[in-house]
Amino acid sequence: MFTPETNFIVAERQKARGRRPHRARPDRTPRRVASVVAELDDTQLVKVTFRDGPDDEPMTSRFAFVRVRAGNRLGGRVPWPPREEWLIVEWPEGAAQPTDYWISNLPEDTPPERLARLARLRWKIELDYKQLKGELGLDHYEGRSWLGWYHHTALVTAAHGFLTLERMRPNPQRPT
Repeated sequence: MFTPETNFIVAERQKARGRRPHRARPDRTPRRVASVVAELDDTQLVKVTFRDGPDDEPMTSRFAFVRVRAGNRLGGRVPWPPREEWLIVEWPEGAAQPTDYWISNLPEDTPPERLARLARLRWKIELDYKQLKGELGLDHYEGRSWLGWYHHTALVTAAHGFLTLERMRPNPQRPT
């Protein structure tokens, strides 16, 4: 990955004949995530509340938000430099090293609270997937056609949406 200080330059033509260079090349070598994170200091770590925990207690942790450019796309035939993305690093207080890393392509003006909340949303997605498989039968399909699979997943997703909306209602009216 490249830090924001990296410049991508299209080289000048070396000879009078031949194809002109068209690919932007970096002016430095890519670095590993670990080396970028090792250079972080305490001033770059921000304490962020990212969701409500059990008993409506807010959950907080320390995060670093660094703009980087991914270096894995340079091997292809891409004529432009890679876009800037967020490297989100969670480094809880008292931990010797970071616990989690994420890359996000959200805009540069995205607030840190939103970046942290979306990065830490994985647990909710895993719970939903577990419910889709266990309670609603997403993994019970035994057909052999694409159309059958499509219908099955559409019905399971609709059932999941209905149950989610029902759970969100504070005092549902039950039939007598």
